[in-house]
Amino acid sequence: MRMIILDNGHGCDTPGKRSPIWEDGSYVLEWRYTRAVVRKIAEELKALDIPCHILVPEDNDIPLRTRVQRANKIAAQNGISQTLLVSVHLNAAQENNTASGWEIHTSPGETKSDEYARVFWNTAKEILGDRFPMRGDFEDGNPDRDSSFAIIRDTACPAILTENLFTNSEKDCRFLMSEEGEKAIIDIHLKSIAQVYFSTL
Repeated sequence: MRMIILDNGHGCDTPGKRSPIWEDGSYVLEWRYTRAVVRKIAEELKALDIPCHILVPEDNDIPLRTRVQRANKIAAQNGISQTLLVSVHLNAAQENNTASGWEIHTSPGETKSDEYARVFWNTAKEILGDRFPMRGDFEDGNPDRDSSFAIIRDTACPAILTENLFTNSEKDCRFLMSEEGEKAIIDIHLKSIAQVYFSTL
């Protein structure tokens, strides 16, 4: 592995993508949260001498086509099989407080991404414990969910997308807003990436 690409998810001008405003006035904006988390992951990776690149340094929403083009250019420069894209998101259900937990997505079919996704799944399960559901899809024997999200479907390199709890579950959201919760989300990604980077997967 030569390069980790960190994708921030949505931008400040993406409609929705936020928690409700809770009774105490607190709330989470997905674009702001994921950018803060991705910056901290990048800092920790650099301290471990793991090369990484933040795909979207801008605050505004960058079109998926542009993000894919950026990712594919980086992958071509570093070796497609030697590059991993990690897209960091927060989840949401149609109605408040109806869903909770952690998910990971890869493109359809059995690919190298599935192997990497298992590492992330196991790390998330270890860190989150039984506090939140692990929302896996085991129909094909893997815990990741097969999805056609463009950022993981159209990138040339292995790619995964994490959905880190639900912004419109008050329990999930309050954990995300806590110091412990933010550290847990960072550690899921940091420890998983380090394992993938230093292993022979």
